[in-house]
Parts: sequence; C-alpha cells; structure tokens
Amino acid sequence: MKQIALDIGLAPEPTLQDYVAGRNEEALAHLRLWAADTALRSPVPLYLWGQSGSGKTHLLRATRAALEGAGGQVGWLGPHSPPQAAFDPNWDAVVLDDVHLFNAEQQHTAFNWFINAVAPPQGAPRGVLAAGRLPPADLPLREDLRTRLGWGHVFELHAPTEAECRAVLRRAADARALMLSDQAMDFILTRFARDLGSLMTLLERLDAYALQTQRAVTIPLLKEMIENS
Repeated sequence: MKQIALDIGLAPEPTLQDYVAGRNEEALAHLRLWAADTALRSPVPLYLWGQSGSGKTHLLRATRAALEGAGGQVGWLGPHSPPQAAFDPNWDAVVLDDVHLFNAEQQHTAFNWFINAVAPPQGAPRGVLAAGRLPPADLPLREDLRTRLGWGHVFELHAPTEAECRAVLRRAADARALMLSDQAMDFILTRFARDLGSLMTLLERLDAYALQTQRAVTIPLLKEMIENS
C-alpha cells in the first residue's frame, strides 16, 4: 500500500546562500548588497535576464525572503498574479518576475508599481527588482515599462554547467534529507533537461515518490516513477 506524501519532504525557501553562482557571481554579489543596503535598492532598478533554468526566480524569491527576514515587506508580481493589484505604500521593494510573459493588464500594474516605487508621492523611494528571459531592449513590453527596466543595473544570468548542476542537485537533495547516489545523479543528468527549473521539479517529484513507496532513490525507482507518471 502506498502512503500519502506529507509536506515534510518539501524543500525550504530558496536563499541567497544556497544559490550556486558559477559564472553569475557578480550578479549574486550585487544582489546580496542590494538586499542588505536600503541606499543601494533605490531609486535605481535591478534587472536580471537569462534563459530558462539560469536561476532567475530562485534569486528573486531568495531576495524577497532576505528582505522579509529583516522585517521588510515586498510586493510580488508574476505572470500568474492578479493583474490589477494595487501598490502598497508599506512595501520596501517590489519584485517583478518573468516580465516577458506579462499581459497588457499586468504591464499596466507593473508600470504603476515601478513609478510608485522609484518616485513615490510620499516617503523614500523603494527598490525595484525584475527578471525576464530577454535583455531589456528585446522585451515584448510597452515602451515606457521596457525602457525603465533597462535604465538601471542589468545582469545576464548564465545556465549552470554540468558540475554546477551536480552541486545544485546535491545541495537540494541534502536540504530534503534525500539520499541521492552518484549513479542516480548520472541517470538524471543524462536523461532529463538540465535547466534548474526542470531539475528542481524532478527532484520534488522524486522526493514525493520515494516517500510514497517508502524506498530509497535508485535507478530502478527513477524508471518506475517515469513509467507511472
């Protein structure tokens, strides 16, 4: 009989400390300073761009967690957020994720948040952190939003190498107390997409399946999970 998977296997919230930077060390160092120093967050925006799996959403979530851990409040807008959310003057920063996917209403909301953050009618400016798959000049957004996202600090994020993928998988598995052998990792990296988003989704599925079946993670278990999906 299979057991129901419980939340004890879920990974913790991403942090800036557990991000394997690789070629993105400069961007990570800037983000750490940005999260720690109010003066660096405003009024100059910060934009990250790169292909799927380069860690954009991880860094945005980690930065939000760092700000909230220090007692701050953060507004978050993504492609699946309510399109007409109002700006909250209590926010210390606003985060815009996957801006290349924003529809017309979300673009309007993002522009409103941007203006209220960097040039508020009252109080000090807030930070703006955004990310998308394309560089600012190529974003399919309304011109006033696109140009504003590009006039601040812009960093390109690079997808991880195989060695970095291994390090990410090992760290994420350890965070879940999931024993992942070298053979199982080889199987994953040779048969599945290596972008970070896909790997983390696969690891989450694997963790749940191992818990349900009460078995260790092995290549036969991986094959069985795939067949049963």
